[in-house]
Amino acid sequence: MSGYYYYSGCPDHYEAHYLDACSLCGKSLHNSDIFMYRGNTPFCSKECRQEQMEIDEAREKNWKSGRSLRKSDAKTDKAVRTGTVAVA
Repeated sequence: MSGYYYYSGCPDHYEAHYLDACSLCGKSLHNSDIFMYRGNTPFCSKECRQEQMEIDEAREKNWKSGRSLRKSDAKTDKAVRTGTVAVA
């Protein structure tokens, strides 16, 4: 058996444990150091963890810039009426 498995409660059904392999490259983590990121994401090296951090930062930056563009577009599309309304 190359990795650790846990029993999921169903007969003949064993699943790989989430700490069996690097989340980025898939390298086995059995008998090696594990570098964690964001609580429960394992990596085989500082380099793999750093690469994932950079990917996440770029994704977040793109999401925020897209969000700010949508906000600015929404502001220009809105028509605002000013004036006095009289109700009888």
